[in-house]
Amino acid sequence: MVYTNVKLNIYNIAIGYKFSSIYAVILKKNRLKQKILLLKSQITLPLLSGLILTIAFPKLCYAWFIWFAFIPINIALCCALPKKGFYYGFICGYIHYLTLLYWLIHTFINYAYFNWILALLILLLFCAYLALYFGIFFSLIAWLCSKPATLLFLFPILWVALEYIRSFLFSGFPWELIGYSQYANLYLIQIADIFGVYGISYLIAFFNVSIFLLFLYFTKKKWHGVLIEKQLVRYIFCSIIIIFGSVFLYNYFQINSLEKLFNNVKSIRAGIVQGNIEQLDKWEAKHQTITIEKYINLSYKMKDDKPDIVIWPETALPFYYTYDVKLSKLVEEGIKKNETDFLVGSPSFTRDNDLIKYYNSAYLINAKGEPLGKYDKIHLVPFGEYVPIKNFLPFINKLVEGVVGDFSSGKIGQILNWNKCGIGVQICFEILFPELSIAAVKNGAELIITITNDGWFGDTSAPYQHFSMAVFRAVENKRSLIRSANTGISGFVNPIGKVLGMTDIFQDKTLLCELPIINKKTIYNQFGDVFAIFCVIIMICCIIHKIIYIRR
Repeated sequence: MVYTNVKLNIYNIAIGYKFSSIYAVILKKNRLKQKILLLKSQITLPLLSGLILTIAFPKLCYAWFIWFAFIPINIALCCALPKKGFYYGFICGYIHYLTLLYWLIHTFINYAYFNWILALLILLLFCAYLALYFGIFFSLIAWLCSKPATLLFLFPILWVALEYIRSFLFSGFPWELIGYSQYANLYLIQIADIFGVYGISYLIAFFNVSIFLLFLYFTKKKWHGVLIEKQLVRYIFCSIIIIFGSVFLYNYFQINSLEKLFNNVKSIRAGIVQGNIEQLDKWEAKHQTITIEKYINLSYKMKDDKPDIVIWPETALPFYYTYDVKLSKLVEEGIKKNETDFLVGSPSFTRDNDLIKYYNSAYLINAKGEPLGKYDKIHLVPFGEYVPIKNFLPFINKLVEGVVGDFSSGKIGQILNWNKCGIGVQICFEILFPELSIAAVKNGAELIITITNDGWFGDTSAPYQHFSMAVFRAVENKRSLIRSANTGISGFVNPIGKVLGMTDIFQDKTLLCELPIINKKTIYNQFGDVFAIFCVIIMICCIIHKIIYIRR
């Protein structure tokens, strides 16, 4: 009997051990599955936010998507520590910039002659640098914003602060800040004449975090262990109504008052020539004459419409104007034939004994073929027009052809004094930097002309993205803007940001438009990025306060 009981006990223990082992294995597998699912969700939500951000920009242009773009990553951030906040933000920024700036590969392969592996590597590294700003932002959010009310206050401020820092750090690359996504929304972007594009970025970030907190409230979820209070919800609703109601009213009255003003001010008739010259051909000697004749003949098509000025794009003249006598004379004879004033892009240089300086320039030439003035590009493209720290990077060549050495910078604020009005010129990449337009306007520019050669970008999203940012320079300064591009997009923008005409890319095209010339001061062109600087100061103060609090 005893033997039987012992045998049964041993049997039960064995069976129990067997089942417990099986249960442990199942439990272990379930935990592994849960970890994998959690990891997937942690990666998926930031990825989703990054993709939504890109969808809001040209070519896709689903601009309303951006008003909800940060909600997925904020959900992932609900209980995250700063380290994970950085991780989530970096993923979000990385996928966003990879999908937004993919066109850089086309430029590197076709014009820098990199193989596709090197081109991809450079893109990956550059996007990693830009993604750092996202990582730092969401890390700061996780660190500084333990309470929902703090999150509501700091989220848009920190975002604007880091966008502004990105605009000047390491030469600056403020390409497609989130505010630029709204370039076609006239009843929103007029506040740019007070706050610049950063004001629009603030509104987008504020709306995103407001909707996110409302989502947490109605789903009864917590932010860092804290439930959303009804009082905060009331405050959010009131803030949205007051802020966006005020913005709409300001935009409405600005548009109405400016449209009435347009009827009572002088105007100019301007013509654009889009030569559509193949980038690889334009600098070859055998194509120089062909290029010039093409621009002259296209311009002549507009003669009967009697434009006050005709604009050719960046480096439309593939030689040194005034230095190459034969080709310069050909241009001047063509201008005389058209009987109007011209603004043309050309490389130039100055010589001081043995010191030669090269410039990316724009010449104003009158109807008699006489040069009236020259603008030299100020903000140069790193590795495109000059090689930074080239003593340490001797193996890297510039992407730009046609000059022997690096380009030099012109003087900020220089304008061209035309008999109709002062002209502020921006060449290519410069249109991204509002301080250059501000400096020109302060010196008397009543018209902004930007000339560019977007042939580097091919048939990608880049020309569309580049054009969208130019619209804001018109709104910020309340000036008409003309954009002439070699391969497109060329177009006209009036002082409220309305696109009055634009071309498609890769077309031989001329375009005419009558534009109002107004000399109106705005808060933005008087005080610049005070709002963005204020956001940076608040960010620094919050970080210092947090450090002091931790040490206590």
